[in-house]
Amino acid sequence: MILKVLFYGGTRFVGKSLVSNLLSKGHEIFVFTRGNLPVPENITHLKGDRSNDEDLKKLSDHSFDLIVDSSGRKLEDTQRLLKFSGLPSYRFIYISSAGVYDNTQLFPVGEDSPIDLASRHIGKAKTESWLKAEGIPFTSFRPTYIYGPGNYNPIEKWFFDRITNGRSIPVPLDGQAITQLGHVSDLAEAIAKSLETDKANNQIYNCSGRKAVTFKGLIETAILATGNKVTDFDLRSFDPSKLDPKARKLFPLRLINFFTDTSKIEKDLSWEPKFDLLNGLIDSYKNDYLLANHEQVDFSSDELLFD
Repeated sequence: MILKVLFYGGTRFVGKSLVSNLLSKGHEIFVFTRGNLPVPENITHLKGDRSNDEDLKKLSDHSFDLIVDSSGRKLEDTQRLLKFSGLPSYRFIYISSAGVYDNTQLFPVGEDSPIDLASRHIGKAKTESWLKAEGIPFTSFRPTYIYGPGNYNPIEKWFFDRITNGRSIPVPLDGQAITQLGHVSDLAEAIAKSLETDKANNQIYNCSGRKAVTFKGLIETAILATGNKVTDFDLRSFDPSKLDPKARKLFPLRLINFFTDTSKIEKDLSWEPKFDLLNGLIDSYKNDYLLANHEQVDFSSDELLFD
């Protein structure tokens, strides 16, 4: 089944990885972007800003089987887009976030776990509810922390910067809080596989790496990914009690346990991640971090963690 696909976004990170995946499977791809980043060959670029109605009117000249929204944050974003593009004949794919979940003491977090109404991602949860209420065939994905080449969020880069510069690496308390990362290409493959089955219709899926990891384990794995020895680095403990546990300004991950149950997506889609954490971080380090031009990093914020 070859689909005519519209991407809102599609030239950065998740969107870019999914565009590449779907192109390899022969789908016809259109991307609606402002044109700030290069658009891959063999796709149609509809240049425009999703906040501009005149630009969105360009979509009215087309009809699409599949629409992928990898950049929407609020319900109004998606409603406006569909107003101009019309509904997809096959399905709507939405990139949500595991950040919608409320704090809990029960792990792993399942798709039916309570939502945090004060979350900065609450617009994504509202969008999922609206799609379901409107009867629009959709599949939504709630990744935890996505990493891999092209990541514009400073997750693995935060650790690589300190490792490659021989710095002490801040770690909350004893480093035993648990988190979870998922590789961007695994997310893209899960989305692609969802198109192959009706089981994915009107479903919401957690999507991440199969195993969770402690902060200490993550740091040690990042050190190994760079080709260094764990024993050559100092992990410096800090007290996170005075910081917002969900803030990521001084440390790149939530300062509390945060990991999800991925059994539903594995069962429904016969999907499993190809990357374990070490191989995923090696991929990110070799195929992204080492290829980038790095300006001098300011590490002064690290000292704020120890005040």
